[in-house]
Amino acid sequence: MSDIFPQLQEDLKTAMRAKDVVALNALRALKTALTNAAIEKSGLGATLDPAEAVAVVRKQVKQRHDSLAQYAANDRPELAAVEQAEITVLERYLPAPLTAEELDALVAAAIADTGATTKADLGKVIKLAQDKAAGRVDGKTLSQAVIKRLG
Repeated sequence: MSDIFPQLQEDLKTAMRAKDVVALNALRALKTALTNAAIEKSGLGATLDPAEAVAVVRKQVKQRHDSLAQYAANDRPELAAVEQAEITVLERYLPAPLTAEELDALVAAAIADTGATTKADLGKVIKLAQDKAAGRVDGKTLSQAVIKRLG
């Protein structure tokens, strides 16, 4: 499937043995999402490259952040705690995030490589920076950094 699939399988077995329901639910949802993404990409039996797998994990984490915000807003701390625990489980599959300095350097390099000077060039810069970041930064943070530099 991808680089994370063997680790995911092992973590699923470990969660089953430990009877860790929260981790088990999060890992099963991730496995299903990875399988569905691979099928959408190229049909049954397809594989995802590591960047695509990271994008799927990031999407799963974002969904849980959205749910966490909803539960917190509706005074459901017990459900919010479950979502936070699942986020912690899923974040193990994400690469280490870029530091602020690394992000600034990446954005500066992308701006220099594209020759961008105005916000009209925003799309080109973000696309190049996302490719260089290799999943180590989420899109919102990256776009904010680019806007800050170009603005």
